[in-house]
Amino acid sequence: MTRVVHCVDTHCEGEPTRVVVGGVVGVPGATLLDKMRHLQTVDDRLRRHLLFEPRGSAPLSATLVLPAVDPRADASFLIMESASYEGMSGTNTLNTAMALLETGMLRMTEPVTQLTLEAPAGLVQVTADCVAGRCQRLTFENVPSFATQLGVPVDVPGVGRLHVDIAYGGAWVAFVDVEPLGYALVPSEARAIAELGERIRPHVVRAVKISHPTVPALRHLSFVVLTAPARDGGNGRNATVVSPGRLDRSPTGTATSARLAVLAAKGLLRIGDSFVNESIISTKFVGRIVAKIQIGPYEAIIPSITGRSWITGFHQIVVADDDPLADGFTLGDTWGAAVHAGVLNQAVDRPSTPT
Repeated sequence: MTRVVHCVDTHCEGEPTRVVVGGVVGVPGATLLDKMRHLQTVDDRLRRHLLFEPRGSAPLSATLVLPAVDPRADASFLIMESASYEGMSGTNTLNTAMALLETGMLRMTEPVTQLTLEAPAGLVQVTADCVAGRCQRLTFENVPSFATQLGVPVDVPGVGRLHVDIAYGGAWVAFVDVEPLGYALVPSEARAIAELGERIRPHVVRAVKISHPTVPALRHLSFVVLTAPARDGGNGRNATVVSPGRLDRSPTGTATSARLAVLAAKGLLRIGDSFVNESIISTKFVGRIVAKIQIGPYEAIIPSITGRSWITGFHQIVVADDDPLADGFTLGDTWGAAVHAGVLNQAVDRPSTPT
């Protein structure tokens, strides 16, 4: 065998994460960001082994748990997704924190455990409500989130003129209300919604200039988020379309943070207010506005995101030295059109920030 990797498989409100807890001795780099860049630019095999077929699938993400570099952190983790490495991710943070606590890698304190995890983008504070050895709920505070443009007209051939809200919630998000287009954001619409989001994306990119006021390098539109009225007791519903054209199963931490910022900019939410965001499968994140802060010309919010996470299995990924598919493969039937452009066959280098 070339490699055996020990994993805890998890999901957070339906979004799966494969948490690597053993089999990787170390990753070169003085900082956690250096370690991420090493995997990204020098040796991308671990991500491909974990996430590409025949061992993985398009919706799956992975995190690699490592000893903390920053002495203030309890542990560190690197984030690998189907088309990229990320500086931070909400669902991956919650899944990783839960796995560390419920397997005993970090000590659980009942009824509340406070954790500091180190992501490549920085330190993340996590609070876990714990009962009888289980994390019943987990909450993290996200980076300052803000809306930059509301109701921007974007013409999409074959769809029509859309009015798009642009916001930052740790990643740049374009929100489109699809109720007028006849969508309810239910599971039977999943493939059509994913294709619609990818159809909308390039026209938003051409029509809207995106630039973070304090970190100009952050100018990549990560998600097109389609919104509709709530259907299962929440305050709203969304479907996050992720490259290469698949849907987040959870309500998405970044999207929920950005949506709170949009609602605050429209005067619909204030400090202390909560917003229950439903996913396409009716799982929920509770977003809350903790505080307000000025970011350049924008009035930003500090959001917190609360969700639930579960262990789904313990997995040993095995790579045999004579396996011709050791480095994995992707097919366009489930991985989207980006496969044909070669996007998924390399580590995508884009700016990373807490999400």
